[in-house]
Amino acid sequence: MVVYAKQPLGGPAQVLEYLGRYTHRVAIFNERILGIDGSHVRFRMRDSANGNRKKVMRLEAGEFIGRFMQHMLPSGFRCIRHYGLLGSAHKAANLAAARAALEAPAPDPIVVESVEAFMRRVTGIEWLNCPHCGEGELRVVKAIPPHMPRAPPREPP
Repeated sequence: MVVYAKQPLGGPAQVLEYLGRYTHRVAIFNERILGIDGSHVRFRMRDSANGNRKKVMRLEAGEFIGRFMQHMLPSGFRCIRHYGLLGSAHKAANLAAARAALEAPAPDPIVVESVEAFMRRVTGIEWLNCPHCGEGELRVVKAIPPHMPRAPPREPP
């Protein structure tokens, strides 16, 4: 089997930081569940549409379980908890201790190249030059954000 892998743009430290954030999460903490009354579940949440304000949501038990199950890992996957080298509390110290125990040198500092230099290295062309005459330099005058229709806000029943 051949696997294609290229060096990440931000380097291994950025990849480690990214994985550390997302591999150590759970779907919902017990502290956020406020109560179960009859066939409904009440829990605290952050409303990202309204500046991350904290709210209480009340859902039918079936709907709550359905949403919770979307965050469950498929069969054969293993969940990483808050321990190990990637545990966010002591990640830097743990990695330094592991390097010392293995007598491994510290990684070389990452040299982050600009987008222009990266595109020049990868494509071999001056991509900021005019595509027709090859001279001059293109520059951003205004960025036009994509039009994304907003879905109506979801409210508790």
